[in-house]
Amino acid sequence: MSDVVLFETLNCVNGKAIGVATLNAEKSLNALSGEMIAALYPQLLAWQQDDTIAAVLLQGKGEKAFCAGGDIVKLYRDMCNHPDAYAPEIEAYFANEYRLDYLIHTFGKPFMVWGNGIVMGGGLGMMVGGSHRIVTETSRIAMPEISIGLLPDVGGTKFLNEMPDNCGLFLGLTGASINAADAKYTHLADFFMLAAQKSALLDKLVATHWSDTAADNHKLLSSLISEFEQIALPSMPASSIQEHKALINQVTSANTLTEIVNDIVNYEIEDKWFNKAQAALKHGSAISAHLVYRQLREGKGMSLADCYRFELGLTVKGGKYGEFQEGVRALLVDKDNQPNWRFSSIESVDNDVIDWFFTPPWPASEHPLLDLGKAEQSL
Repeated sequence: MSDVVLFETLNCVNGKAIGVATLNAEKSLNALSGEMIAALYPQLLAWQQDDTIAAVLLQGKGEKAFCAGGDIVKLYRDMCNHPDAYAPEIEAYFANEYRLDYLIHTFGKPFMVWGNGIVMGGGLGMMVGGSHRIVTETSRIAMPEISIGLLPDVGGTKFLNEMPDNCGLFLGLTGASINAADAKYTHLADFFMLAAQKSALLDKLVATHWSDTAADNHKLLSSLISEFEQIALPSMPASSIQEHKALINQVTSANTLTEIVNDIVNYEIEDKWFNKAQAALKHGSAISAHLVYRQLREGKGMSLADCYRFELGLTVKGGKYGEFQEGVRALLVDKDNQPNWRFSSIESVDNDVIDWFFTPPWPASEHPLLDLGKAEQSL
């Protein structure tokens, strides 16, 4: 069996090196598995502590996807093995994933992410943490958890709340797919390049005289990528988010979730992008809609570490409740696209169920991510 993550170092002209990690599961669109997380975390720690490594590049194998999300088919099997109970594998997977994401966010050196092709869910959780997040003309980005009965985790509490113009709430509720221009506008990406420029970028990285200080290397890398971006910008696709900015504001401005969902779903317009978002919300989990709405309200202003602690309680509860399991079954296991959601409408959702989700499954002193942000930890 091939390695789930490929690691190599590119030796640069002045003795420094670039650490390159490649998610190696092209057939599954580089879905992030527990084994990948277990491989990435210690290697990134080692590169962070290695003075010869000037910067890191994280990419996906092939041209179709950087990472299409977590390995939720594996999580489905774990949930099936623990009906109506907390599956220890669910807690372990999400806790380790969030530790990896936090490490990327707080990495002590320039951290490039090549966000080419599909970037969804857990893939976006990794990408958004990079210091130099590159998207291309093929980038297709989304947090589509509404369609699987979960919620936009992996730091979505923070990055969705930090988007302009109510975009975060709209994207969380609809799972709408966005492009490279949208990613830059919503602060998910920093640079736009053409996919065909990648080999030239690698050549330039190797030819750069890197500094001994991370601050200088951040500037060097930003300048280097900006040169490619200036050539590529005329080819950047138009932003769907900016085109629909006024409409998104209009349909997300009501004071209750029921009103907001009704305003989105019932807005009459002939528009492929917006109609697809409407359909996803209408077909999605009513529980997920409630979770997203409350998640973003309660999580506003939380620190990054607190966001991950907050989300872990929600995803672990999701692993027990059954909505997530049913969503994955319908979309990726049986593939009938006919999920049997617990509630048929936003209005019919029992508030006690939502309160249960937001009650952590452990005492604060026993939280699996209690130490996050306080010291480097092994998985």
